Amino acid sequence: MKRLLSLIVCMMSLSFISAFAGNWNVFDFAHYGRYAEANAQLGAPRNGEHRVVLMGDSITDGWPGIRPDFFTENEIIGRGISGETSYQFLLRFQNDVIDLKPTLVVINYGTNDIAENTGAYNEAQTFRNVKAMCEMAMGSGITVVLASTLPHGSFGWNPSVTDVMAKVRSLNVLVKAYAEEKGITYVDYFSSMVSQDGTRMREELSKDGVHPNADGYKIMEDLLLPVISKMR
Repeated sequence: MKRLLSLIVCMMSLSFISAFAGNWNVFDFAHYGRYAEANAQLGAPRNGEHRVVLMGDSITDGWPGIRPDFFTENEIIGRGISGETSYQFLLRFQNDVIDLKPTLVVINYGTNDIAENTGAYNEAQTFRNVKAMCEMAMGSGITVVLASTLPHGSFGWNPSVTDVMAKVRSLNVLVKAYAEEKGITYVDYFSSMVSQDGTRMREELSKDGVHPNADGYKIMEDLLLPVISKMR
């Protein structure tokens, strides 16, 4: 009976593999393919090039489209993917950051973890993911900049998530303390973008309370660029 069961399991496994052979992108949880071609075309840094990569989600992903000059004039490479959480960042960090051999990486994280895009929010695990990315980068000789999670009052695509601002604040406190402990530069977008009553992003900086508009990105740039310029 045990042999029969083993044979059935084996046949089911082979059928599963056969069904998906040549279509492994169905398992591409981290969206490795999004930047695969761009990464290959980029190649190694030029002599004297101090490459900067921005790692993040849709906030980073949408930035070049709204403020393209910031990226072209300052030779910054965007590696944001809309909807992704820190779990997915960590999986593609080797491909989209380490292998590009940047001088510096800016990591913006947390929004989609708190929004529960890939499951229930676990602050401790999100924090561990952030620390793991930092350790990978620093272990490869890459300078790390950690950027705060932006202020969000709620998420239109998942209104069931409650206490969003409390979760954002708590995560920012953890990461800022870690940055101070490790001597990592921390860029505080949150304080410059939070509403006066402390419940959401300033209304004039976003249409949906999550994604910055041009004015919102300008604030982020004004905070980030001096840091990048100093560390290059």
